[in-house]
Amino acid sequence: MILRDASAAQDVVQETLVDAWRDLPTLRDPERFEPWLRRLLVRACADHARRDRRRRIAEIPVAGVWHAAPEVAADGIALRDEVARALAVLPIEQRTVLVLVYYLDLPVSETASILRIPVGTVKSRLDRARSALRAALESERRVALAIEGRPA
Repeated sequence: MILRDASAAQDVVQETLVDAWRDLPTLRDPERFEPWLRRLLVRACADHARRDRRRRIAEIPVAGVWHAAPEVAADGIALRDEVARALAVLPIEQRTVLVLVYYLDLPVSETASILRIPVGTVKSRLDRARSALRAALESERRVALAIEGRPA
């Protein structure tokens, strides 16, 4: 979700696991292995995204949608596509906090810890990201209505 590219995500996961194996002796508290590994992975995703600023076409998984009625499935695919395009215009920092807080359902404090930024910074990025996402979705809808010839 952060990288918007399944192949790149698989590569980053593999690299992160190798790094984790190498850095395992630095882990002070074995009970904190999962948050430690998650932190490594999120940072690796952010690093990869910063290195690879090129825009890519996002693949939208549609598994499970086909069990619905055709018109419901089409609406679900259209909504996913619309959200994916809106997320694509957000800066990596905003997209990352949205994914961690809303997709992975992590608390703001844990998100701040993973990203090594203050809680206030996470909250401000979330606020800006929600506003930017809302604006991008509204823009998408206005364009769609204009294409259909209906007033916005």
